[in-house]
Amino acid sequence: MHPPYSLPVWKTAPFIRLLFPFIIGIILQWYLQWQIDFIVVCIVCFSISFLLFYYLPVSLRYKLLRLQGVLLHLIIASLALLVTWQQDIRHHKNWFGHQYNIQSLLIVKINEPLVEKANSFKADGIVQTVINNGKPVAATGKLLLYFKKNDTSRLLHYGDIVIINTRLQQIKNSGNPGAFNYQRYAAFQQLFYNVYLKTGDFIVLPQKEINPFNQFIFSAQQYIVGTIKKYLPHDKNVTGIAEALLIGYKEDLDKDLVQAYSNTGVVHIIAISGLHLGLIYIMLLWIFTRIPFIKKSKLIRVIFILGCLWLFSVLTGASASVLRSAVMFTCIVIGNNFFRQTSVYNSLAASAFLLLCYNPFFLWDVGFQLSYFAVVGIVWLQQPIYRLLYIKNKFTDKLWSMVSVTIAAQVLTFPICIYYFHQFPTMFLITNLLVVPLSTVILFAEIFLITVSWWPAVADYIGKLIYWLIWLMNYIITTCNSFYFSLIDKMYATAFSTWLLYAFVMAICSWMLYKNKMMFRLALTSLLAFTMLHAYAKFKLQHQRKIIIYNVPQHKAVDFIYKDQHYFVGDSILQVDGVLQNFHLKPARVALQLNPSAVFKDIIHNGMYWQYAGKKCLFIDSAITLAPLAQKINVDILLISKNPKIKIADIVTAFKPSIVILDASNSLWKIENWKKECEQLLLRCYSVPDQGAFILETEQ
Repeated sequence: MHPPYSLPVWKTAPFIRLLFPFIIGIILQWYLQWQIDFIVVCIVCFSISFLLFYYLPVSLRYKLLRLQGVLLHLIIASLALLVTWQQDIRHHKNWFGHQYNIQSLLIVKINEPLVEKANSFKADGIVQTVINNGKPVAATGKLLLYFKKNDTSRLLHYGDIVIINTRLQQIKNSGNPGAFNYQRYAAFQQLFYNVYLKTGDFIVLPQKEINPFNQFIFSAQQYIVGTIKKYLPHDKNVTGIAEALLIGYKEDLDKDLVQAYSNTGVVHIIAISGLHLGLIYIMLLWIFTRIPFIKKSKLIRVIFILGCLWLFSVLTGASASVLRSAVMFTCIVIGNNFFRQTSVYNSLAASAFLLLCYNPFFLWDVGFQLSYFAVVGIVWLQQPIYRLLYIKNKFTDKLWSMVSVTIAAQVLTFPICIYYFHQFPTMFLITNLLVVPLSTVILFAEIFLITVSWWPAVADYIGKLIYWLIWLMNYIITTCNSFYFSLIDKMYATAFSTWLLYAFVMAICSWMLYKNKMMFRLALTSLLAFTMLHAYAKFKLQHQRKIIIYNVPQHKAVDFIYKDQHYFVGDSILQVDGVLQNFHLKPARVALQLNPSAVFKDIIHNGMYWQYAGKKCLFIDSAITLAPLAQKINVDILLISKNPKIKIADIVTAFKPSIVILDASNSLWKIENWKKECEQLLLRCYSVPDQGAFILETEQ
């Protein structure tokens, strides 16, 4: 008996066929950076070739049908090249970076309320004018502003116009191995420069430029944050979670608590996503189907529901995951009310296509990727997983249904989570079952708090209820996180190994669902390649010998590396498992598959002198007295840390370094002076803050 015929997914979801060539075009343009002339020629040539098909005889057109399909995909990919090129502000003629030089003055509009950091206030700025030699030139582009904390900076607000008369800094990566690519992340936000402004570096102009809609959004956000802080007892761990849960405001979040949420697999609770928008959608649907004059008109109901959804999306900052959900629910609401039911895959592909047309750089957004993988996993796998068990008890059946949703989402997200975060939460099932319902109650309670905030007597009781619910949620998370088995950490992954892992997961799921032998072969092949890749990585460890001087602002950090072991020399605070170590050192140690070692037999250490694998190092981090020697001592690395009061000329009276390393624990002005000294003395010099981490491959 033949199995029933079913249409392929790309037949029922035509947007999938548009999405894949569009994604390929975005990737090609970002990495190859083709010029606009080439892109236009491609679009014109492919379009003309496609249209010529309609002038061919029908029989010949039928034979060349596949070629026509290829040309259509090439047109879509070429349009993606054009969209990506156009979205890159550096290709605009009036981008301020084309006119800027170190003598330029910039007129900049503060484009958001200032956010308080530890030592500064931070805000995005919009460049309006570049002034060179007294001549103003209209310009555009974004700039990251940091204002030193003082009385002047506290008076700055959204819409203020300032003149900047100090040098801008290009946004750079730390250069640490395996580190987060902040330079690329900023580029996707169209940010390429930042500036730190002290008193005297800027002048506030009397005029303001305020967009009424933006002002409404910022005022609403400040009102919501103020209301939460007013009615919830003062506990940063609670108010920070409350703000993040409701509107995605993350400035008051405790970083260690966020790490606990991440370690237990429920960080999506405090990152506004499709879960939150889905809950809001259900609430709006329930409300508007019960209001007499709204429930009678489909058009009015759709307008009210979509208006509220999009307002919430904008209030939360319009992140990629929120926009994805908003577009998705827009398609669902319109489809359910005005059209026949369509494929969920088509709605997903359509929302992704529209979002990438709006901003092609969403493609690299982690939230964007995770949200789509999670939704596809739920749509594809939840029902097959749910049907694995038949449960008569209604409560247990509902519980199993929730478990199946969590498992389905996790199946397609864990490879990318391992790639980005190098960890896997083993307790994700338990924590999601406990926390997701609890967070739903908290979310609705917070919405109710905002609506009754004008009534202090009621708002006060609601605030106390929210406080205890969030306290309970935090207690559950921190307790689960305290178990030693709650997290598999430091998992090695590369982009290639992640693709192989996805090939295995998709193929094995397809084989189990559709009994396709080809998928089973693909799964085995992918698993074999994945295993061989990891085996090769382990083999390379046997030849790994390195010295790494990390780029950690205001800190000294050096790793001596032998095979899969590392020996650390530097500030003691970096040896504590905390934010500094996790952000600056852990990515390198995961990428290089390193474990700590208390003793290295190959290291010779005597005061400032270190020798490892044939390399002689001199670490200077305090004032010393060096007397000229009859014969200078050759050293391979001279590392200067912690702003010692010394001149390079004094050091070379006793030592002859192959290279002078100036790490990030030194002041920038001292580094500039030492660099000039090295240039005069014809010494090689390496500035870690400017050039990134210094990595030396030692002898085998």
